[in-house]
Amino acid sequence: MPKIVDHDARRLELVEATWRIIARMGPEAATMRQIALEAGFANGALKPYFPSKDTLLAFAFGHVLNRTNARIAEAKQGQRGLAALRIFCQEILPLDAERLNEARIVIPFWQQAVQDPEKSDLYRRSMDQWRAAILAHLHEARIDGEVTTAVEDPIIAAQLLDMLLGAQVTAVFGDDLADIQRRTDDYFTLLR
Repeated sequence: MPKIVDHDARRLELVEATWRIIARMGPEAATMRQIALEAGFANGALKPYFPSKDTLLAFAFGHVLNRTNARIAEAKQGQRGLAALRIFCQEILPLDAERLNEARIVIPFWQQAVQDPEKSDLYRRSMDQWRAAILAHLHEARIDGEVTTAVEDPIIAAQLLDMLLGAQVTAVFGDDLADIQRRTDDYFTLLR
């Protein structure tokens, strides 16, 4: 009887192997050969799942977003307004090893998205989704009287998203995680 292969599980194994390599050695070390070796597969076994490193990084980026969005949804159940917005930010900020490794996947993807229209579109759709979530939480916070600043919500949402993405970069380059958390907390005090 032929061996039954769970293709989705295999893809996730390859993504996780990619994360481990990038976390240890950086994105340039994540060659198809190294990923196959890390995952315990023959080099040619990757081709049916990811014909190139670019397709693997795009899948890894999508997987990071899905994981982040799932964490956000679970953590903010029953919350609204500023409480939900803080949770949203906490789940994106690279404040632990897992989220720092996710940032190490996202940053090389951004570099590729600059030159690749499909990846650029994926990035834009993802950021539009996050911006809409931020705006929804800000709207709730205004209704609840938690946000009183005269700055318009679209401007706040853009600034907050820029801060979150910038924090990923600075964390990867060794910024103190406690300082990143403190700056985020300070930002929330400006909204009142």
